[in-house]
Amino acid sequence: MNDLSFLAIPLPEDVEREIRLGNFQGAIKIMRKLSKRELPSEFKRRMDYEIERLKRIKKDFPWNKEKALEIAKESIKDFENEEFDKWVSSGLVERMIIDGEERFYSRFVENIFFLEPSIKKRRKKKDELGDYSQKLIKDAIKRINGGEIRKYRVVAGIKLRVKRKGIYRAWLPIPKENFQIEKVRILKAYPGKYEIADNSALQRTIYFNSNSKEFSVEFEYVISEVRGGIDGYANINENLKEKLPHVRFTPYIKSLVERITKDAKDDYEKAKRIYNWITHNTNYTYVREYCTYNNISEFVATSLRGDCGMFALLFITLARATGIPAKWQSGWYITPKFASPHDWAQVYVDGKWFPVDASFGNYRKNKKERNAFYFGNLDAFRMIANDDFQVDFVPEKKYWRSDPVDNQRGEVESEKRNLYFDEFDSHLYVKKFERV
Repeated sequence: MNDLSFLAIPLPEDVEREIRLGNFQGAIKIMRKLSKRELPSEFKRRMDYEIERLKRIKKDFPWNKEKALEIAKESIKDFENEEFDKWVSSGLVERMIIDGEERFYSRFVENIFFLEPSIKKRRKKKDELGDYSQKLIKDAIKRINGGEIRKYRVVAGIKLRVKRKGIYRAWLPIPKENFQIEKVRILKAYPGKYEIADNSALQRTIYFNSNSKEFSVEFEYVISEVRGGIDGYANINENLKEKLPHVRFTPYIKSLVERITKDAKDDYEKAKRIYNWITHNTNYTYVREYCTYNNISEFVATSLRGDCGMFALLFITLARATGIPAKWQSGWYITPKFASPHDWAQVYVDGKWFPVDASFGNYRKNKKERNAFYFGNLDAFRMIANDDFQVDFVPEKKYWRSDPVDNQRGEVESEKRNLYFDEFDSHLYVKKFERV
Protein backbone atom coordinates (compact mmCIF):
# COMPACT_ATOMS: atom_id res chain seq x y z
CA MET A 1 0.00 0.00 0.00
CA ASN A 2 2.93 2.35 0.59
CA ASP A 3 4.45 2.01 -2.89
CA LEU A 4 4.20 5.49 -4.40
CA SER A 5 6.13 4.83 -7.60
CA PHE A 6 3.01 5.77 -9.55
CA LEU A 7 3.73 9.43 -8.64
CA ALA A 8 6.34 9.36 -11.41
CA ILE A 9 3.45 9.18 -13.91
CA PRO A 10 2.70 12.69 -15.26
CA LEU A 11 -0.74 14.17 -14.81
CA PRO A 12 -2.84 15.20 -17.84
CA GLU A 13 -1.76 18.60 -19.15
CA ASP A 14 -5.10 20.27 -18.45
CA VAL A 15 -5.02 19.01 -14.85
CA GLU A 16 -1.49 20.40 -14.37
CA ARG A 17 -2.62 23.72 -15.85
CA GLU A 18 -5.57 24.07 -13.48
CA ILE A 19 -3.40 23.21 -10.47
CA ARG A 20 -0.81 25.83 -11.47
CA LEU A 21 -3.60 28.40 -11.79
CA GLY A 22 -4.83 27.49 -8.31
CA ASN A 23 -8.07 26.01 -9.60
CA PHE A 24 -8.00 22.91 -7.40
CA GLN A 25 -11.72 22.21 -7.72
CA GLY A 26 -11.51 22.41 -11.50
CA ALA A 27 -8.56 20.01 -11.55
CA ILE A 28 -10.44 17.57 -9.31
CA LYS A 29 -13.50 17.67 -11.59
CA ILE A 30 -11.36 16.84 -14.64
CA MET A 31 -9.67 13.92 -12.85
CA ARG A 32 -12.94 12.48 -11.59
CA LYS A 33 -14.38 12.63 -15.08
CA LEU A 34 -11.31 10.95 -16.59
CA SER A 35 -11.31 8.24 -13.90
CA LYS A 36 -14.66 6.96 -15.19
CA ARG A 37 -12.92 5.76 -18.37
CA GLU A 38 -11.11 2.49 -18.81
CA LEU A 39 -7.59 3.41 -17.69
CA PRO A 40 -4.45 1.57 -16.53
CA SER A 41 -4.75 0.97 -12.79
CA GLU A 42 -1.54 2.89 -12.01
CA PHE A 43 -2.72 5.97 -13.92
CA LYS A 44 -6.07 5.91 -12.16
CA ARG A 45 -4.29 5.52 -8.84
CA ARG A 46 -2.13 8.52 -9.72
CA MET A 47 -5.19 10.71 -10.20
CA ASP A 48 -6.93 9.36 -7.08
CA TYR A 49 -3.85 10.25 -5.05
CA GLU A 50 -3.68 13.70 -6.66
CA ILE A 51 -7.23 14.43 -5.53
CA GLU A 52 -6.23 13.52 -1.97
CA ARG A 53 -2.96 15.48 -2.28
CA LEU A 54 -4.75 18.68 -3.25
CA LYS A 55 -7.03 18.36 -0.24
CA ARG A 56 -3.98 17.98 2.01
CA ILE A 57 -2.17 20.95 0.47
CA LYS A 58 -5.13 23.18 1.40
CA LYS A 59 -4.66 22.17 5.05
CA ASP A 60 -1.04 23.40 4.92
CA PHE A 61 -2.19 26.84 3.72
CA PRO A 62 -4.88 27.78 6.27
CA TRP A 63 -4.39 31.56 6.49
CA ASN A 64 -5.89 34.28 4.33
CA LYS A 65 -3.98 37.57 4.09
CA GLU A 66 -5.87 39.24 6.93
CA LYS A 67 -5.01 36.40 9.32
CA ALA A 68 -1.41 36.23 8.06
CA LEU A 69 -0.91 39.94 8.79
CA GLU A 70 -2.34 39.42 12.26
CA ILE A 71 0.07 36.53 12.94
CA ALA A 72 3.04 38.56 11.67
CA LYS A 73 2.13 41.48 13.92
CA GLU A 74 1.87 39.18 16.95
CA SER A 75 5.29 37.63 16.21
CA ILE A 76 7.53 40.43 14.88
CA LYS A 77 8.49 43.67 16.65
CA ASP A 78 7.58 46.92 14.87
CA PHE A 79 5.88 45.03 12.05
CA GLU A 80 4.34 47.15 9.29
CA ASN A 81 1.81 45.74 6.84
CA GLU A 82 3.80 47.12 3.89
CA GLU A 83 6.70 44.81 4.74
CA PHE A 84 4.59 41.74 4.15
CA ASP A 85 4.15 42.24 0.40
CA LYS A 86 7.91 42.74 0.02
CA TRP A 87 8.55 39.47 1.87
CA VAL A 88 6.05 37.67 -0.35
CA SER A 89 7.59 39.01 -3.57
CA SER A 90 11.12 38.13 -2.41
CA GLY A 91 10.17 34.54 -1.51
CA LEU A 92 10.38 34.86 2.27
CA VAL A 93 6.68 34.06 2.63
CA GLU A 94 5.22 30.99 0.93
CA ARG A 95 1.78 31.43 -0.57
CA MET A 96 -0.58 29.74 -3.00
CA ILE A 97 -3.68 30.77 -4.89
CA ILE A 98 -6.25 28.09 -4.05
CA ASP A 99 -9.65 28.26 -5.72
CA GLY A 100 -9.39 31.99 -6.24
CA GLU A 101 -8.11 32.93 -2.78
CA GLU A 102 -4.60 33.90 -1.71
CA ARG A 103 -3.55 31.51 1.08
CA PHE A 104 -0.41 31.44 3.23
CA TYR A 105 1.67 28.58 4.64
CA SER A 106 0.85 27.71 8.26
CA ARG A 107 4.42 28.26 9.56
CA PHE A 108 5.42 31.20 7.37
CA VAL A 109 6.62 33.32 10.32
CA GLU A 110 9.12 30.68 11.51
CA ASN A 111 10.41 30.41 7.94
CA ILE A 112 10.96 34.16 7.76
CA PHE A 113 13.17 33.84 10.84
CA PHE A 114 15.11 30.97 9.22
CA LEU A 115 15.62 32.82 5.95
CA GLU A 116 16.32 36.36 7.12
CA PRO A 117 18.53 36.91 10.21
CA SER A 118 17.73 40.65 10.37
CA ILE A 119 14.04 39.85 10.83
CA LYS A 120 14.82 37.06 13.31
CA LYS A 121 16.33 39.72 15.59
CA ARG A 122 12.86 41.27 15.78
CA ARG A 123 11.29 38.09 17.11
CA LYS A 124 8.97 38.90 20.03
CA LYS A 125 9.07 35.57 21.84
CA LYS A 126 12.42 34.20 22.92
CA ASP A 127 13.16 30.67 21.66
CA GLU A 128 14.27 29.21 25.00
CA LEU A 129 14.19 25.56 23.91
CA GLY A 130 16.10 26.45 20.76
CA ASP A 131 18.81 28.21 22.77
CA TYR A 132 18.96 25.24 25.15
CA SER A 133 19.31 22.84 22.22
CA GLN A 134 22.08 24.88 20.60
CA LYS A 135 24.16 24.83 23.79
CA LEU A 136 23.53 21.12 24.35
CA ILE A 137 24.76 20.26 20.85
CA LYS A 138 27.73 22.62 21.06
CA ASP A 139 28.92 21.04 24.32
CA ALA A 140 28.45 17.50 22.98
CA ILE A 141 30.41 18.23 19.80
CA LYS A 142 33.31 19.73 21.75
CA ARG A 143 33.47 16.71 24.06
CA ILE A 144 33.13 14.08 21.29
CA ASN A 145 35.74 15.83 19.14
CA GLY A 146 38.00 15.67 22.20
CA GLY A 147 37.63 11.88 22.27
CA GLU A 148 35.15 11.48 25.16
CA ILE A 149 32.38 9.17 23.94
CA ARG A 150 29.39 8.62 26.25
CA LYS A 151 26.39 6.31 26.61
CA TYR A 152 22.96 7.30 27.91
CA ARG A 153 19.86 5.50 29.14
CA VAL A 154 16.69 7.12 27.83
CA VAL A 155 13.09 6.63 28.93
CA ALA A 156 10.59 8.28 26.59
CA GLY A 157 7.27 7.73 24.89
CA ILE A 158 4.46 8.91 22.67
CA LYS A 159 0.77 9.51 23.40
CA LEU A 160 -1.76 9.72 20.57
CA ARG A 161 -5.36 10.82 20.98
CA VAL A 162 -8.03 10.57 18.28
CA LYS A 163 -10.59 13.37 18.28
CA ARG A 164 -13.69 11.23 17.56
CA LYS A 165 -15.00 7.92 18.84
CA GLY A 166 -14.60 4.85 16.65
CA ILE A 167 -12.71 1.62 16.08
CA TYR A 168 -9.16 2.39 15.08
CA ARG A 169 -5.94 0.77 13.95
CA ALA A 170 -2.93 2.74 15.22
CA TRP A 171 0.83 2.43 14.64
CA LEU A 172 3.23 4.24 16.99
CA PRO A 173 7.02 4.39 16.43
CA ILE A 174 9.31 2.48 18.80
CA PRO A 175 13.13 2.22 18.88
CA LYS A 176 15.15 -0.34 16.94
CA GLU A 177 18.25 -2.08 18.29
CA ASN A 178 20.90 -1.15 15.74
CA PHE A 179 23.67 1.31 14.98
CA GLN A 180 23.77 3.42 18.17
CA ILE A 181 20.93 1.81 20.09
CA GLU A 182 20.81 -1.28 22.33
CA LYS A 183 18.80 -2.73 25.24
CA VAL A 184 15.37 -1.62 24.01
CA ARG A 185 12.47 -2.40 26.38
CA ILE A 186 8.79 -1.61 26.18
CA LEU A 187 7.85 -0.39 29.67
CA LYS A 188 4.12 0.12 29.21
CA ALA A 189 1.51 0.53 26.51
CA TYR A 190 -2.18 1.39 26.24
CA PRO A 191 -4.50 -0.26 25.29
CA GLY A 192 -3.09 -3.45 26.79
CA LYS A 193 -3.58 -5.58 23.68
CA TYR A 194 -0.95 -4.80 21.04
CA GLU A 195 1.52 -6.21 18.52
CA ILE A 196 5.20 -5.24 18.42
CA ALA A 197 6.98 -5.37 15.07
CA ASP A 198 10.17 -7.39 14.99
CA ASN A 199 13.43 -5.50 15.30
CA SER A 200 14.10 -6.30 11.63
CA ALA A 201 11.10 -4.17 10.54
CA LEU A 202 12.40 -1.21 8.54
CA GLN A 203 9.93 1.09 10.26
CA ARG A 204 9.41 -0.42 13.71
CA THR A 205 6.05 0.12 15.39
CA ILE A 206 3.73 -0.98 18.14
CA TYR A 207 0.30 -1.72 16.65
CA PHE A 208 -3.15 -1.42 18.25
CA ASN A 209 -6.66 -2.30 17.08
CA SER A 210 -9.18 -0.88 19.52
CA ASN A 211 -12.22 1.31 20.12
CA SER A 212 -10.11 3.49 22.41
CA LYS A 213 -9.53 7.15 21.56
CA GLU A 214 -6.11 7.03 23.23
CA PHE A 215 -2.99 5.04 22.32
CA SER A 216 0.40 5.24 24.02
CA VAL A 217 3.72 3.51 24.50
CA GLU A 218 6.63 4.17 26.85
CA PHE A 219 10.04 2.60 26.22
CA GLU A 220 13.64 2.52 27.37
CA TYR A 221 16.88 2.20 25.43
CA VAL A 222 20.62 2.77 25.71
CA ILE A 223 22.35 4.90 23.08
CA SER A 224 26.02 5.61 22.32
CA GLU A 225 27.61 8.62 20.67
CA VAL A 226 29.35 7.97 17.34
CA ARG A 227 32.73 9.25 16.20
CA GLY A 228 34.06 8.22 12.81
CA GLY A 229 31.27 5.88 11.71
CA ILE A 230 30.43 2.28 12.60
CA ASP A 231 31.51 -0.95 10.89
CA GLY A 232 28.68 -2.60 9.00
CA TYR A 233 27.33 -4.31 5.90
CA ALA A 234 25.62 -2.61 2.97
CA ASN A 235 22.81 -4.20 1.00
CA ILE A 236 24.14 -2.96 -2.32
CA ASN A 237 20.99 -3.76 -4.29
CA GLU A 238 18.76 -1.76 -1.93
CA ASN A 239 21.19 1.00 -0.99
CA LEU A 240 22.13 1.95 -4.56
CA LYS A 241 18.84 1.89 -6.42
CA GLU A 242 16.23 4.48 -7.28
CA LYS A 243 13.13 4.49 -5.12
CA LEU A 244 10.35 6.41 -6.82
CA PRO A 245 9.11 9.03 -6.52
CA HIS A 246 11.63 10.73 -4.21
CA VAL A 247 14.91 8.99 -5.05
CA ARG A 248 14.93 9.41 -8.80
CA PHE A 249 17.98 9.84 -11.05
CA THR A 250 16.53 12.60 -13.19
CA PRO A 251 18.68 14.36 -15.80
CA TYR A 252 19.18 17.30 -13.45
CA ILE A 253 20.16 15.07 -10.51
CA LYS A 254 22.70 13.22 -12.66
CA SER A 255 24.23 16.41 -14.05
CA LEU A 256 24.32 18.01 -10.59
CA VAL A 257 26.12 15.13 -8.91
CA GLU A 258 28.53 14.81 -11.80
CA ARG A 259 29.49 18.46 -11.38
CA ILE A 260 29.76 18.17 -7.57
CA THR A 261 31.96 15.05 -7.60
CA LYS A 262 34.10 15.75 -10.68
CA ASP A 263 37.76 14.78 -10.12
CA ALA A 264 37.08 13.49 -6.57
CA LYS A 265 39.73 10.91 -5.69
CA ASP A 266 37.50 8.34 -3.91
CA ASP A 267 33.99 7.63 -2.61
CA TYR A 268 34.65 9.32 0.74
CA GLU A 269 35.56 12.58 -0.97
CA LYS A 270 32.55 12.29 -3.29
CA ALA A 271 30.19 11.80 -0.34
CA LYS A 272 31.78 14.69 1.56
CA ARG A 273 31.46 16.96 -1.48
CA ILE A 274 27.76 16.07 -1.79
CA TYR A 275 27.26 16.85 1.90
CA ASN A 276 29.14 20.15 1.55
CA TRP A 277 27.12 21.18 -1.49
CA ILE A 278 23.82 20.56 0.32
CA THR A 279 24.87 22.18 3.59
CA HIS A 280 26.43 25.25 1.94
CA ASN A 281 23.72 25.93 -0.66
CA THR A 282 20.41 25.24 1.05
CA ASN A 283 18.36 26.97 3.73
CA TYR A 284 16.58 25.07 6.47
CA THR A 285 12.85 25.83 6.52
CA TYR A 286 9.66 24.17 7.64
CA VAL A 287 7.82 22.55 4.74
CA ARG A 288 4.44 21.14 3.78
CA GLU A 289 3.64 17.57 4.73
CA TYR A 290 5.77 15.15 2.69
CA CYS A 291 2.68 13.54 1.18
CA THR A 292 2.10 16.72 -0.84
CA TYR A 293 5.38 16.53 -2.82
CA ASN A 294 5.85 14.52 -6.02
CA ASN A 295 9.69 14.40 -5.92
CA ILE A 296 11.25 15.66 -2.69
CA SER A 297 14.91 15.34 -3.63
CA GLU A 298 14.54 17.33 -6.84
CA PHE A 299 12.42 19.90 -5.00
CA VAL A 300 15.32 20.58 -2.62
CA ALA A 301 17.91 20.53 -5.42
CA THR A 302 16.01 23.22 -7.33
CA SER A 303 14.37 25.33 -4.59
CA LEU A 304 17.46 25.14 -2.31
CA ARG A 305 15.34 24.86 0.82
CA GLY A 306 13.87 22.08 2.91
CA ASP A 307 13.88 20.37 6.28
CA CYS A 308 15.86 17.50 7.81
CA GLY A 309 14.19 14.66 5.91
CA MET A 310 14.32 16.52 2.63
CA PHE A 311 18.06 17.10 3.02
CA ALA A 312 18.47 13.40 3.86
CA LEU A 313 16.56 12.32 0.74
CA LEU A 314 18.59 14.63 -1.48
CA PHE A 315 21.86 13.33 -0.01
CA ILE A 316 20.74 9.70 -0.53
CA THR A 317 19.66 10.44 -4.10
CA LEU A 318 22.90 12.18 -5.07
CA ALA A 319 25.08 9.54 -3.38
CA ARG A 320 23.26 6.63 -5.04
CA ALA A 321 23.29 8.41 -8.39
CA THR A 322 27.08 8.46 -8.30
CA GLY A 323 27.35 4.82 -7.16
CA ILE A 324 27.79 5.19 -3.37
CA PRO A 325 25.46 3.19 -1.06
CA ALA A 326 23.36 5.45 1.15
CA LYS A 327 20.30 4.95 3.32
CA TRP A 328 17.78 6.63 5.59
CA GLN A 329 17.48 6.84 9.37
CA SER A 330 14.89 8.69 11.39
CA GLY A 331 12.92 8.89 14.59
CA TRP A 332 13.25 11.66 17.12
CA TYR A 333 15.70 14.32 18.19
CA ILE A 334 15.49 13.72 21.92
CA THR A 335 17.06 15.70 24.77
CA PRO A 336 16.62 15.74 28.56
CA LYS A 337 13.90 18.39 28.13
CA PHE A 338 11.97 17.57 24.94
CA ALA A 339 11.62 15.35 21.88
CA SER A 340 10.70 16.21 18.28
CA PRO A 341 10.70 14.39 14.90
CA HIS A 342 14.03 14.22 13.07
CA ASP A 343 15.58 12.52 10.01
CA TRP A 344 19.11 12.03 8.73
CA ALA A 345 21.09 9.73 6.39
CA GLN A 346 23.97 7.28 6.35
CA VAL A 347 26.59 6.66 3.68
CA TYR A 348 28.66 3.49 3.23
CA VAL A 349 32.37 3.88 2.50
CA ASP A 350 35.21 1.39 3.04
CA GLY A 351 33.18 -1.01 5.18
CA LYS A 352 31.71 1.65 7.47
CA TRP A 353 28.39 3.43 7.77
CA PHE A 354 28.99 7.14 8.32
CA PRO A 355 26.09 9.18 9.73
CA VAL A 356 25.22 12.25 7.68
CA ASP A 357 22.97 14.92 9.21
CA ALA A 358 22.80 17.71 6.64
CA SER A 359 20.17 19.52 8.71
CA PHE A 360 22.11 19.76 11.97
CA GLY A 361 25.24 20.37 9.88
CA ASN A 362 23.70 23.07 7.68
CA TYR A 363 26.52 25.57 7.17
CA ARG A 364 24.30 28.54 6.39
CA LYS A 365 22.57 28.06 9.73
CA ASN A 366 25.22 26.59 12.03
CA LYS A 367 28.64 27.42 10.57
CA LYS A 368 31.94 25.57 10.51
CA GLU A 369 32.25 23.37 13.63
CA ARG A 370 28.80 21.80 13.42
CA ASN A 371 29.10 21.48 9.66
CA ALA A 372 32.30 19.44 9.97
CA PHE A 373 31.01 17.28 12.84
CA TYR A 374 27.79 16.02 11.29
CA PHE A 375 29.51 14.21 8.46
CA GLY A 376 30.72 10.96 10.02
CA ASN A 377 29.79 11.63 13.64
CA LEU A 378 26.57 11.67 15.63
CA ASP A 379 25.38 12.81 19.02
CA ALA A 380 23.23 10.64 21.32
CA PHE A 381 20.16 12.87 21.05
CA ARG A 382 18.36 10.33 18.88
CA MET A 383 15.61 7.73 19.02
CA ILE A 384 15.96 5.57 15.90
CA ALA A 385 12.69 3.97 14.81
CA ASN A 386 13.13 3.87 11.02
CA ASP A 387 15.90 2.40 8.87
CA ASP A 388 14.25 3.15 5.55
CA PHE A 389 11.63 5.45 4.07
CA GLN A 390 8.41 4.67 2.26
CA VAL A 391 8.02 1.08 3.47
CA ASP A 392 5.02 -0.89 4.72
CA PHE A 393 4.17 -1.28 8.38
CA VAL A 394 3.75 -4.59 10.16
CA PRO A 395 0.84 -5.30 9.89
CA GLU A 396 0.35 -3.39 6.65
CA LYS A 397 -1.85 -0.32 6.57
CA LYS A 398 -4.97 -0.54 4.42
CA TYR A 399 -5.29 3.11 3.37
CA TRP A 400 -2.83 5.79 2.26
CA ARG A 401 -0.76 7.05 5.13
CA SER A 402 -0.72 10.63 6.38
CA ASP A 403 3.07 10.50 5.93
CA PRO A 404 3.99 7.81 3.40
CA VAL A 405 7.72 8.60 3.73
CA ASP A 406 8.34 8.50 7.47
CA ASN A 407 6.75 7.56 10.81
CA GLN A 408 7.43 9.73 13.85
CA ARG A 409 4.05 10.99 15.07
CA GLY A 410 2.10 7.78 14.51
CA GLU A 411 -0.53 6.75 11.97
CA VAL A 412 -4.23 5.95 12.44
CA GLU A 413 -7.02 4.58 10.28
CA SER A 414 -10.63 3.59 10.82
CA GLU A 415 -12.44 0.73 9.15
CA LYS A 416 -13.29 3.06 6.24
CA ARG A 417 -10.38 5.47 5.76
CA ASN A 418 -7.09 7.02 6.89
CA LEU A 419 -7.18 9.66 9.60
CA TYR A 420 -5.10 12.68 8.63
CA PHE A 421 -2.92 14.61 11.09
CA ASP A 422 -5.63 17.16 11.88
CA GLU A 423 -7.85 14.37 13.21
CA PHE A 424 -5.55 13.27 16.03
CA ASP A 425 -2.96 14.75 18.38
CA SER A 426 0.48 13.28 19.12
CA HIS A 427 2.64 14.14 22.11
CA LEU A 428 6.28 13.03 22.37
CA TYR A 429 7.80 13.10 25.85
CA VAL A 430 11.01 12.35 27.76
CA LYS A 431 11.12 10.97 31.31
CA LYS A 432 14.82 10.17 31.75
CA PHE A 433 18.02 10.98 29.94
CA GLU A 434 20.89 9.83 32.14
CA ARG A 435 24.51 8.89 31.56
CA VAL A 436 25.51 5.23 32.05
